[in-house]
Amino acid sequence: MKTQIKIALKIFILFTVLLGGIYPLVITGVAQLVFPEKANGSLIAVDNKVVGSKLIGQKFNSDIYFSSRPSATDYNPLPSGGSNLGLTSEKLKQQVDERKLQFVKVNQLDENEPIPSEMLFASASGLDPHISPDAAIIQVGRIENARNFNSTQKQQLFQAINRLTEEPQFLFLGEARINVLQLNLELDKIDVNHIRNN
Repeated sequence: MKTQIKIALKIFILFTVLLGGIYPLVITGVAQLVFPEKANGSLIAVDNKVVGSKLIGQKFNSDIYFSSRPSATDYNPLPSGGSNLGLTSEKLKQQVDERKLQFVKVNQLDENEPIPSEMLFASASGLDPHISPDAAIIQVGRIENARNFNSTQKQQLFQAINRLTEEPQFLFLGEARINVLQLNLELDKIDVNHIRNN
Protein backbone atom coordinates (compact mmCIF):
# COMPACT_ATOMS: atom_id res chain seq x y z
CA MET A 1 0.00 0.00 0.00
CA LYS A 2 2.79 2.43 0.97
CA THR A 3 4.62 1.58 -2.27
CA GLN A 4 1.58 2.47 -4.36
CA ILE A 5 1.19 5.81 -2.54
CA LYS A 6 4.87 6.60 -3.17
CA ILE A 7 4.52 5.75 -6.87
CA ALA A 8 1.35 7.83 -7.18
CA LEU A 9 3.01 10.75 -5.41
CA LYS A 10 6.07 10.58 -7.68
CA ILE A 11 3.85 10.49 -10.78
CA PHE A 12 1.84 13.44 -9.43
CA ILE A 13 5.00 15.48 -8.80
CA LEU A 14 6.46 14.54 -12.21
CA PHE A 15 3.35 15.58 -14.13
CA THR A 16 2.92 18.73 -12.04
CA VAL A 17 6.47 19.84 -12.86
CA LEU A 18 6.22 18.71 -16.49
CA LEU A 19 2.72 19.99 -17.39
CA GLY A 20 2.39 22.76 -14.82
CA GLY A 21 5.86 24.25 -15.24
CA ILE A 22 8.07 23.08 -18.08
CA TYR A 23 5.40 22.75 -20.81
CA PRO A 24 3.83 26.23 -20.24
CA LEU A 25 7.30 27.84 -20.14
CA VAL A 26 8.33 26.18 -23.41
CA ILE A 27 5.08 27.12 -25.18
CA THR A 28 5.28 30.71 -23.87
CA GLY A 29 8.90 30.99 -24.98
CA VAL A 30 8.15 29.65 -28.47
CA ALA A 31 5.14 31.97 -28.81
CA GLN A 32 7.22 34.99 -27.75
CA LEU A 33 9.90 34.10 -30.31
CA VAL A 34 7.63 33.19 -33.25
CA PHE A 35 4.70 35.66 -32.92
CA PRO A 36 5.22 38.00 -29.95
CA GLU A 37 2.42 40.44 -30.89
CA LYS A 38 -0.23 37.71 -30.89
CA ALA A 39 1.22 36.05 -27.79
CA ASN A 40 0.82 39.33 -25.92
CA GLY A 41 -2.83 39.81 -26.88
CA SER A 42 -2.54 41.80 -30.14
CA LEU A 43 -2.55 45.02 -28.14
CA ILE A 44 -2.83 48.42 -29.84
CA ALA A 45 -0.82 51.28 -28.35
CA VAL A 46 -0.96 55.02 -29.07
CA ASP A 47 1.87 57.16 -27.71
CA ASN A 48 3.14 54.15 -25.73
CA LYS A 49 -0.26 53.76 -24.02
CA VAL A 50 -2.36 50.64 -24.62
CA VAL A 51 -5.81 51.66 -25.91
CA GLY A 52 -7.20 48.21 -26.68
CA SER A 53 -6.74 44.93 -28.50
CA LYS A 54 -7.33 43.97 -32.12
CA LEU A 55 -9.19 40.93 -30.79
CA ILE A 56 -11.72 42.49 -28.37
CA GLY A 57 -14.49 44.90 -29.34
CA GLN A 58 -15.09 48.12 -27.44
CA LYS A 59 -18.07 50.38 -26.93
CA PHE A 60 -18.06 53.66 -28.88
CA ASN A 61 -21.10 55.81 -28.07
CA SER A 62 -19.90 59.17 -29.38
CA ASP A 63 -21.22 60.64 -32.64
CA ILE A 64 -17.62 61.32 -33.71
CA TYR A 65 -16.69 57.61 -33.80
CA PHE A 66 -17.80 54.52 -35.71
CA SER A 67 -20.12 52.33 -33.65
CA SER A 68 -19.15 48.76 -32.81
CA ARG A 69 -21.29 45.69 -33.19
CA PRO A 70 -23.80 45.21 -30.32
CA SER A 71 -22.63 43.07 -27.42
CA ALA A 72 -24.74 40.72 -25.27
CA THR A 73 -22.18 41.18 -22.46
CA ASP A 74 -21.79 44.96 -22.82
CA TYR A 75 -18.23 44.34 -24.10
CA ASN A 76 -17.14 42.70 -20.84
CA PRO A 77 -14.51 40.06 -21.78
CA LEU A 78 -14.88 37.98 -18.61
CA PRO A 79 -18.34 36.48 -19.23
CA SER A 80 -18.01 36.63 -23.03
CA GLY A 81 -20.75 34.89 -24.96
CA GLY A 82 -23.92 35.34 -26.90
CA SER A 83 -27.40 35.97 -25.56
CA ASN A 84 -28.58 32.43 -26.39
CA LEU A 85 -31.82 33.93 -27.73
CA GLY A 86 -33.21 31.96 -30.69
CA LEU A 87 -34.64 33.42 -33.88
CA THR A 88 -38.19 32.81 -32.62
CA SER A 89 -37.54 34.71 -29.38
CA GLU A 90 -39.76 37.74 -28.76
CA LYS A 91 -37.02 39.27 -26.64
CA LEU A 92 -34.52 39.01 -29.51
CA LYS A 93 -37.04 40.59 -31.91
CA GLN A 94 -37.58 43.44 -29.45
CA GLN A 95 -33.81 43.97 -29.07
CA VAL A 96 -33.28 44.01 -32.83
CA ASP A 97 -36.17 46.44 -33.36
CA GLU A 98 -34.77 48.77 -30.67
CA ARG A 99 -31.26 48.58 -32.12
CA LYS A 100 -32.60 49.34 -35.59
CA LEU A 101 -34.58 52.37 -34.40
CA GLN A 102 -31.55 53.66 -32.50
CA PHE A 103 -29.16 53.09 -35.42
CA VAL A 104 -31.52 54.80 -37.89
CA LYS A 105 -32.01 57.75 -35.52
CA VAL A 106 -28.32 58.23 -34.63
CA ASN A 107 -27.18 57.97 -38.24
CA GLN A 108 -30.12 60.01 -39.59
CA LEU A 109 -31.09 57.31 -42.08
CA ASP A 110 -34.31 56.61 -43.92
CA GLU A 111 -36.42 54.04 -42.05
CA ASN A 112 -36.50 51.80 -45.14
CA GLU A 113 -32.73 51.82 -45.66
CA PRO A 114 -31.30 48.32 -45.16
CA ILE A 115 -29.10 48.07 -42.06
CA PRO A 116 -26.15 45.61 -42.07
CA SER A 117 -27.14 42.67 -39.88
CA GLU A 118 -24.08 42.90 -37.62
CA MET A 119 -25.30 46.28 -36.39
CA LEU A 120 -28.53 44.65 -35.19
CA PHE A 121 -27.38 41.26 -33.86
CA ALA A 122 -24.73 40.65 -31.20
CA SER A 123 -21.96 38.23 -32.12
CA ALA A 124 -21.60 34.79 -30.54
CA SER A 125 -18.72 36.00 -28.35
CA GLY A 126 -20.21 39.41 -27.60
CA LEU A 127 -16.74 40.83 -28.26
CA ASP A 128 -16.45 40.89 -32.05
CA PRO A 129 -14.13 43.81 -32.91
CA HIS A 130 -15.17 43.98 -36.57
CA ILE A 131 -17.95 45.39 -38.70
CA SER A 132 -18.47 45.09 -42.45
CA PRO A 133 -17.35 47.81 -44.88
CA ASP A 134 -21.06 48.49 -45.54
CA ALA A 135 -21.65 49.08 -41.80
CA ALA A 136 -18.75 51.56 -41.78
CA ILE A 137 -19.84 53.40 -44.93
CA ILE A 138 -23.41 53.83 -43.67
CA GLN A 139 -22.01 55.70 -40.62
CA VAL A 140 -19.81 58.11 -42.60
CA GLY A 141 -22.51 60.78 -42.97
CA ARG A 142 -23.01 61.03 -39.20
CA ILE A 143 -19.27 61.25 -38.51
CA GLU A 144 -18.73 63.76 -41.31
CA ASN A 145 -21.39 66.04 -39.80
CA ALA A 146 -20.24 65.57 -36.20
CA ARG A 147 -16.64 66.43 -37.08
CA ASN A 148 -17.43 69.08 -39.72
CA PHE A 149 -15.29 67.29 -42.29
CA ASN A 150 -14.36 69.02 -45.50
CA SER A 151 -14.35 67.13 -48.81
CA THR A 152 -10.65 66.22 -48.48
CA GLN A 153 -11.15 64.70 -45.01
CA LYS A 154 -14.21 62.80 -46.21
CA GLN A 155 -12.17 61.38 -49.08
CA GLN A 156 -9.40 60.40 -46.63
CA LEU A 157 -11.99 58.62 -44.50
CA PHE A 158 -13.23 56.54 -47.44
CA GLN A 159 -9.61 55.74 -48.30
CA ALA A 160 -9.03 54.61 -44.70
CA ILE A 161 -12.08 52.32 -44.88
CA ASN A 162 -10.74 50.76 -48.09
CA ARG A 163 -7.21 50.43 -46.70
CA LEU A 164 -8.30 48.86 -43.40
CA THR A 165 -10.76 46.40 -44.93
CA GLU A 166 -9.55 42.85 -44.28
CA GLU A 167 -10.45 40.24 -46.89
CA PRO A 168 -11.99 36.88 -45.89
CA GLN A 169 -9.43 34.55 -44.32
CA PHE A 170 -7.76 32.39 -46.99
CA LEU A 171 -10.01 34.33 -49.44
CA PHE A 172 -13.08 32.22 -48.63
CA LEU A 173 -13.60 32.00 -44.84
CA GLY A 174 -15.91 34.67 -43.43
CA GLU A 175 -16.54 38.06 -45.00
CA ALA A 176 -14.68 41.30 -45.59
CA ARG A 177 -14.41 43.19 -42.31
CA ILE A 178 -12.92 46.25 -40.59
CA ASN A 179 -11.54 46.49 -37.07
CA VAL A 180 -13.55 49.31 -35.43
CA LEU A 181 -10.83 50.40 -32.99
CA GLN A 182 -8.23 50.68 -35.74
CA LEU A 183 -10.69 52.59 -37.93
CA ASN A 184 -11.49 55.03 -35.11
CA LEU A 185 -7.78 55.60 -34.45
CA GLU A 186 -7.33 56.35 -38.15
CA LEU A 187 -10.29 58.73 -37.89
CA ASP A 188 -8.49 60.65 -35.13
CA LYS A 189 -5.43 60.99 -37.39
CA ILE A 190 -7.58 62.52 -40.12
CA ASP A 191 -9.13 64.95 -37.65
CA VAL A 192 -6.27 65.84 -35.29
CA ASN A 193 -7.63 69.35 -34.60
CA HIS A 194 -10.98 68.00 -33.42
CA ILE A 195 -9.28 65.68 -30.91
CA ARG A 196 -7.07 68.50 -29.58
CA ASN A 197 -10.10 70.71 -29.03
CA ASN A 198 -12.21 68.07 -27.22
